[in-house]
Amino acid sequence: MKTKLLFLMILLFTVLLTACSGGNGDTAKTNNGGNAKVDDVIKMVWYPNESGENMKASREEIGRLISEATGKKVEHQLTTDYAIAIETLVNNKADLAFTGSQAYIEAKNRNDAIQTIAVKTGKSGTLDDAKYHSWLAVNVDEQGKYKKNGKFSLDTIANTKFSFVSNSSTSGFKVPSANIIAHFSKQDKYANLTLEDLMEGGPLFSQVLFGNSHQGSAVNLLSGNADVAAFCDTCVDDYVEIADGDENTVGAVYRVKDGAAEPFNTVQGKEFTLMSVTPVLNEPFVVNKDVIGQEDFDKIQKLLTSDEMANNEKIFTAKDSGQTALFTKEGQERLVAVEDKWYDPIRELSK
Repeated sequence: MKTKLLFLMILLFTVLLTACSGGNGDTAKTNNGGNAKVDDVIKMVWYPNESGENMKASREEIGRLISEATGKKVEHQLTTDYAIAIETLVNNKADLAFTGSQAYIEAKNRNDAIQTIAVKTGKSGTLDDAKYHSWLAVNVDEQGKYKKNGKFSLDTIANTKFSFVSNSSTSGFKVPSANIIAHFSKQDKYANLTLEDLMEGGPLFSQVLFGNSHQGSAVNLLSGNADVAAFCDTCVDDYVEIADGDENTVGAVYRVKDGAAEPFNTVQGKEFTLMSVTPVLNEPFVVNKDVIGQEDFDKIQKLLTSDEMANNEKIFTAKDSGQTALFTKEGQERLVAVEDKWYDPIRELSK
């Protein structure tokens, strides 16, 4: 009788142990000491900027290649808000994401398991010129309001309706806000100006809007909802064309293309000019090591940094091809591995 009872107890313990282990898949220690399962699905979350229909071909091609490399299903999670994308990654609900550098830093501050895996180079094929541009733009017909002695001046943006992208955007908030605070804090009236002030409006702006994407911020300007807007060059490149001047230079004029897709379809033909241009470190692909595991990390990094990826026209399209893809190629652009410390200059903006 005792032997039978002991056998039943061992059997029960075994069943409970199996149930608690989840049955399938490895586990990885999470940042808070728990266990996150490394399962058979790679979940990739996308920012609003890359969640549109125009980026579908690139998203699906990246998913297909990752699936082939890992032998796992890839699920795309599209978003309409920066915060949702970041929360999904930080809270172990996604394995992989393509984020801005500021969002990466914010995510890593909250979960040390967030790591960079690859970043796009510049034309040289190296990190030396791996930069895009943060713009401050105004409508062409009103550009005279934003000049002093014939030159654009940040002094003129006081008391305007201003549009940012998101407070987690590098080029659409962090960089322009750092420049604005550095400029205005020299004046007694704005000596104590803070990031929170810029997000809330006063004392500098009469109203602050957030476009929730770079495209949305640009449309805020072109539709008349904002007087000045911050957004980046690469995120609107498919929708606009240079109309006058040299690309990415102060005073350059851009026009929304005829037939431009949403959300620019309502502002086709409208023009804006650049009053400020600031280089920014390129955006990284990042992973949550708690849920993706080292084996898949290595496979995906090898894929992303491969010649196959760099030469894939669904992901890297020639600038004059007329096609839309995640990246534009003008030279030797490709993805390369990048370390966390490369983004220290962005961290410095918060100090």
